[in-house]
Amino acid sequence: MQTQNLSLHHIIRPSKLTEGKIPVLFMFHGYGSNEEDLFSFAAELPEQLCIISVQAPYPMQPYGNAWYAINYDAEQGKWSDEEQARSSRDKIVAFIDEACKAYNLDTNNVSLLGFSQGTILSYAVALSYPEKVKNVIALSGYINENILLEGYTNKNHANLNIYASHGSVDQVIPVDWAQKAPLFLNNLAINHVYEEFPVGHGVAPQNFYAFKKWLENKI
Repeated sequence: MQTQNLSLHHIIRPSKLTEGKIPVLFMFHGYGSNEEDLFSFAAELPEQLCIISVQAPYPMQPYGNAWYAINYDAEQGKWSDEEQARSSRDKIVAFIDEACKAYNLDTNNVSLLGFSQGTILSYAVALSYPEKVKNVIALSGYINENILLEGYTNKNHANLNIYASHGSVDQVIPVDWAQKAPLFLNNLAINHVYEEFPVGHGVAPQNFYAFKKWLENKI
């Protein structure tokens, strides 16, 4: 499968399926990383999936990319550019439609896998547009209500499944931010799993095997 020139730069591992509807997993990396990062998981994930790892649209110096800027200010401390985050949310939604059409993928079997900032965006896309997403794997991130689409609570989230996990000693995103997700998801009646692992800001091997098994049962 040849990579096409779409609105966001990406790399692909094609599905092994040769006929029928092809499920797809989109990967969204963390702040300062790139599309190669999560793609290292691809070889271990179900062969029927088409895997598309996406590069965030905002380049950083000297390298890496971001879904939105994180600024450090003496008065305000650390703050995120939420306008830019909402713009990235919409860029991802448009890209999902574009990629599904370009690569002939099943729009009813779309999964998202995010890490850190990529998880924050995956949550934003899935909770804002649940009609477009079936499964979310949310690694080392949290739900930022400020970047969700206005009126998202009125949407039908019944078909959405979420696997969330966090490191219990995460030094980048506090674990208590992630721990708010289960109550939030319960309030929307979203089917979900939340797990913690004794690691920092990363994905432990047992975490990988846990979400892999979860995904195999959902696609």
